[in-house]
Amino acid sequence: MTCSGVILRCEKSAMRGRMGRSTFLLTLLTTFSGIVNSTYGTWKSSIHSNRVNNVEKPSSQPHIVFIMVDDQGFRDVGYHGSEIKTPTLDRLAAAGVKLENYYVQPLCSPSRSQLMTGRYQIHTGLQHSIIRPSQPNCLPLENITLPQKLKNAGYSTHMVGKWHLGFYKRGCMPTQRGFDTFFGSLLGSGDYYSHYKCDSPGMCGYDLHEGEEAAWEQDHGIYSTIMYTQKAINILASHNPKRPIFLYLAYQAVHSPLQVPARYLERYKSIPNLHRRKYAAMVSCLDEAVRNLTLALKQYGYYDNMVMVYSSDNGGQPMAGGSNWPLRGSKGTYWEGGIRAVGFVHSPLLVKKGTRSRALIHITDWYPTLVMLGEGTLDENQNLDGYDVWEAISEGRRSPRLDILHNIDPVYTKAKNGSWKAGYGIWNTAIQAALRVGDWKLLTGVPGYSDWIPPQTFSKLLLANRWHNERVNWDRGKSIWLFNITADPYERVDLSRRYPHVVKKMLIRLLRYNKTAVPCRYPPKDYRSNPQYNGGVWGPWYTNDDEDEDDNLLSYDLEQMKSWKKAKRRGKFKRKT
Repeated sequence: MTCSGVILRCEKSAMRGRMGRSTFLLTLLTTFSGIVNSTYGTWKSSIHSNRVNNVEKPSSQPHIVFIMVDDQGFRDVGYHGSEIKTPTLDRLAAAGVKLENYYVQPLCSPSRSQLMTGRYQIHTGLQHSIIRPSQPNCLPLENITLPQKLKNAGYSTHMVGKWHLGFYKRGCMPTQRGFDTFFGSLLGSGDYYSHYKCDSPGMCGYDLHEGEEAAWEQDHGIYSTIMYTQKAINILASHNPKRPIFLYLAYQAVHSPLQVPARYLERYKSIPNLHRRKYAAMVSCLDEAVRNLTLALKQYGYYDNMVMVYSSDNGGQPMAGGSNWPLRGSKGTYWEGGIRAVGFVHSPLLVKKGTRSRALIHITDWYPTLVMLGEGTLDENQNLDGYDVWEAISEGRRSPRLDILHNIDPVYTKAKNGSWKAGYGIWNTAIQAALRVGDWKLLTGVPGYSDWIPPQTFSKLLLANRWHNERVNWDRGKSIWLFNITADPYERVDLSRRYPHVVKKMLIRLLRYNKTAVPCRYPPKDYRSNPQYNGGVWGPWYTNDDEDEDDNLLSYDLEQMKSWKKAKRRGKFKRKT
């Protein structure tokens, strides 16, 4: 009943003589008070109900933390028998799932491009080498990246650390490729303290960025491993853990230059080789950083609904202190030592924890796996090369992946003895290529430095002394190899002559893959990239007019590449004016 209705009703009763004036006022006051109390109670109940409904409930989507480390060798983790102490990594891996049949690419940019796109290098045009600082090249913009997919699914996306996927124009920058925030370096390496990098004499600049600008004010000369960890922790501290977050933490460590705070060196006085000693100290600092990050994940309420992936981007570089023993080869090669990586998944959400997975997994698989785990969507027209391997990891099921195209590089140095004849008329074995199908692995062309480098090598003061290395003289003159990787993970027994029918089948598959390849993107140096033209900072140098140029300028056929390389060797390139 409304207030006006109460007054009218009371007035009528008074007029009829049913109540005196004092009774009339008392009745009016009592009735009005009841209505007010009733209305207040309804309003209060409504407010409480709205507050309950508006309280943000924890998301069912897991927080995703992807830790990418740089150049960590297969042996360089405690649980692989290393003399380097990594208690945090050992503990996280032991409580999670160790990935012992996990593959990446042999170099930085290729691995990162495949993580970000879920596609092989031959399908993005980045099949040759890395993206150089002075090249007008980057991860092709038509590719939808992993952070873009997760952002569309409601994630807050943050990147800290090394990008190395190109930056010649603004559209290539991390914050234009799906990350809400970015703090880190654009290049492949640099000084751990000053963050300066020289690509060549006279082309040096500063490489620490906050978003799309130089991070001068945020730079306090702190060692990058420590600085990046603190930045990641600050992001966690300021984010609401009830909203899903994707944190991509791409450490610079343990890539050269070999720099580390002195206190970490004290632990490894017993290692006589200076390179190995510094490298070991860098790994220990990295291990401590992951420990601090894990503590922050627990402190700020992320841990119970979190999936952490740890991965190296390629094999270790023995000349810079890394070790891939007992695997063959090193960083930059398609032998197992270059592409089989340290990797594990740690999460309370795993069904089977404390296990060792032998499922075949490739770095392209993280794209569909994490998108589906984050309740995102995958488009059929994306033509992904990766598979959703979460059930294989979490539940120990069989991997949906049956093969891996490690790469086909039409530009790399050709094998002198390679030929169509050696490839049974199916494939020119002069071309560098590597393919895994089931238990079998095929290599053609020049796979790269192929020695096995045992631990005793590091007892020498200079790694240039290869007295202890196992040299492979019988490889000279070869251009094709076949291994049963399951039975022979160290690639010691070449079976190409014993099983020619297997070789032929794999060459046919290699040919089929090659028919789907896009033109290789590897443009020559652009001198406008010089940081001296950009305030001393490495950063985008293309203008709006440049961006309107035909994208075909980024693609070169093989004959053009050959001409460019010959001209470069002859010193015919002159500086642009």
